[in-house]
Amino acid sequence: MKRFLLTCILTIVAVSFALADTIAINHFVIKENPFAKDEIAIIAVDTAGVIQENVSGLFTFTINGFTEELTFDKGTAFYRHKIEKSSFVYTRHENVNGTHAILYYVYRHDSRLTPVKISWIVLIGIPLALILLGYLFKRFIIIALIIFCIFLYFNHSNGLSIPTFFQSIIDGLKGVFS
Repeated sequence: MKRFLLTCILTIVAVSFALADTIAINHFVIKENPFAKDEIAIIAVDTAGVIQENVSGLFTFTINGFTEELTFDKGTAFYRHKIEKSSFVYTRHENVNGTHAILYYVYRHDSRLTPVKISWIVLIGIPLALILLGYLFKRFIIIALIIFCIFLYFNHSNGLSIPTFFQSIIDGLKGVFS
């Protein structure tokens, strides 16, 4: 009788784990936190941009190279670090479906934050356009180098390091080919 009872309990537990639906975040956006000043919120969305309200729990994100455990409630998690000036925010999330990463430029004006998504195509397009212009117009080489140096300085002063720059491009290319 004890074996039968133990077998029934183990079967019920195994079936409950087998039927459990895992929640995965495959797409997310960054928006200004409406409840706190100078903070951002990470919102789990689907491919159409609709908030996934079934996402709740603890998820691991890497934000600008630092691993953070974010607590999602009804599809929204709050990143509790103040953003003092305009800067780049590189956010990665890894789950069973792969790695999902997005680069945002969070523009701070007045007392508001405005996140702008930066595509990997723009990151690779600006230097390639400068190289192409320098190649086509020999007199433009010096001006192209000066503009490229300004581009690098702007990225570096706003928190976008060279490894993050290339990692964003690589993640974008992985998304194209997968």
